[in-house]
Amino acid sequence: MDRDQTSTAPSPPADARRHVPRTDALLAEPRLAAAAQRLGRSVVKEVVAGVQERARAGEVPVDGLAELAVAALPATAAGLRPVLNATGVLLHTNLGRAPLSRAARDAVLAASGTTDVELDLTTGERSRRGRSALEALLRQVPAAEAAHVVNNGAAALVLAATALAQGREIVVSRGELVEIGDGFRLPDLLVSTGARLREVGTTNRSAPRDYAAAVGPDTGFILKVHPSNFRITGFTRDVPVAELARLGVPVVADIGSGLLVADPVLPDEPDAASWLRAGASLVTASGDKLLGGPQCGLVLGRADLVRRLARHPLARALRVDKLTLAALEATVRGPETPTWTALHADPVRLRDRAGRLAAVLRAHGFDSRACDTLAVVGGGGAPGVTLPSAAVSLPAAYAALLRRADPAVMARVEDGRCLLDLRAVPEEADEELAVAVRRAGVLPGTGD
Repeated sequence: MDRDQTSTAPSPPADARRHVPRTDALLAEPRLAAAAQRLGRSVVKEVVAGVQERARAGEVPVDGLAELAVAALPATAAGLRPVLNATGVLLHTNLGRAPLSRAARDAVLAASGTTDVELDLTTGERSRRGRSALEALLRQVPAAEAAHVVNNGAAALVLAATALAQGREIVVSRGELVEIGDGFRLPDLLVSTGARLREVGTTNRSAPRDYAAAVGPDTGFILKVHPSNFRITGFTRDVPVAELARLGVPVVADIGSGLLVADPVLPDEPDAASWLRAGASLVTASGDKLLGGPQCGLVLGRADLVRRLARHPLARALRVDKLTLAALEATVRGPETPTWTALHADPVRLRDRAGRLAAVLRAHGFDSRACDTLAVVGGGGAPGVTLPSAAVSLPAAYAALLRRADPAVMARVEDGRCLLDLRAVPEEADEELAVAVRRAGVLPGTGD
């Protein structure tokens, strides 16, 4: 070729990644601008930066970045993601335990603005904090003279120990000195209040005479703890509340899992009303377990003792906010909670749901089948109790994929299969569950 001849070959196209739209231009796009008003500019800007980086890496085309950003926007400005609980554990601690009822969620939304949490609108004067929630508890448990609410079940016990036994003794059975989770132990909590523990009996057996021998002028109260997260079987004995109440000192009874009244599905699980009628001076419990409400601690019982707890300086540090009070009241006064519904679910209906869902997924080419299984209460409640349930069985690989799905799903792996247990999944969420499986990203038949 003649060196003077000008080449007619086309120049290589400019790298399209150099034409990634500027951040300010993307943020000005109407849908993203509206999202910034709803979620906050920093949240939307972070999403925009993410899609820009993917475009510069060549993972997505430069055109249509606004669409990608809109699709990637979170539902809220918070990092918590909704998760469908298909584990078969009704009260899963890592998933926030009890899901709130629709009535409770509506109450939280209504209370999220300014509200009369400590105001009497008739007189314009300050009133007792959360009075309507406390009244709802007392209507539900007439055996209680008074009620108080703190931020969790452990806080209820700590407040009782501080107000009633600081510098004094708490008499407790060795078989009831439990670990309550995440490495926290009940004796450590109680000793941290300045009380001294007077342990009686043995790990497996305690008798009335053990308590009687320990009670004296220095006794703050007798503590009765329901072992709600474990069981001891065999050669065992414990002392009922009614016998402890005859010893002439206050009995603080921790029922743990939060039943206010007896439930025939859980005949061995104590409830607040029964233990108060049996003679307990105070009953403490959690609100986010079998009660089905928000995280909180409940104190129910004698008015004079509840008043001592409520007026103690520590009560201020342990009090709950208006959102918790609203959710608690709506839980107690409102309709059946999701926890109650899951606890009382009909196994036949669960099997029908599992069969229909498995059939829908098979029609889309998935290796799915319905199977019977067993669910548990969880959340430190009803140890050893199993509930007949039904599940959709998938290849094991789906367990990890579903956690990243939209919506996110938490399942369990058993015998080499991923099980979607339906007992804690609301029936109206079955279609959403099917969508999550279809979006999981595994080609049919390749999950094994």
